[in-house]
Amino acid sequence: MKNKAIVKMPDRRVETGIAPHVKEILGMLGEDASREGLLKTPERYEKALRFITSGYHTNLEDIVNGALFHVQCDEMVILRDIEFFSTCEHHLLPFFGKMHVAYLPKDKVVGLSKIPRIVDMFARRLQLQERLTEQVARAIESVISPRGVGVLCEAQHFCMMMRGVEKQGSSTITSTMLGSFRSNKSTRDEFLSLARLR
Repeated sequence: MKNKAIVKMPDRRVETGIAPHVKEILGMLGEDASREGLLKTPERYEKALRFITSGYHTNLEDIVNGALFHVQCDEMVILRDIEFFSTCEHHLLPFFGKMHVAYLPKDKVVGLSKIPRIVDMFARRLQLQERLTEQVARAIESVISPRGVGVLCEAQHFCMMMRGVEKQGSSTITSTMLGSFRSNKSTRDEFLSLARLR
């Protein structure tokens, strides 16, 4: 039996991660991905993208981390002007704004710093503003089982500002009302009035 020649196949290591694809996209846009200003851009973009979508790898239980406190409090708790940055799932462009969150405790409250962290957990995903508002409200409801939750979200969308209709001054407002905030008009009106105070 004759010895068959051993053919050495070329090393075809599959490049993993997002950066190689970004380099390819830059070329498709007509850019030279090897020029100085763009040389490290694919890696920078991957790092930035992984951060702004890090909410997919964040757990609600880990955020709350047991910071629940039993108190005799039945008055409204409001956190206003929680800044957030998110990414529109339709065009992969940013939208940003402020969220106002309120709840009516039943027998316990959550540590105040946990609410902005909950907002960030859902904002750092590919999102719709309507879904983001609903997810924050439902998460708070699931954590402390309050008598009601209200969330008001005001945001500006780059997909409307930079492209499309190009309306830089426009903003979008969404709300989610659960429990007493939905069934009781005076509770809802109190929240909306306090949230919009400046």
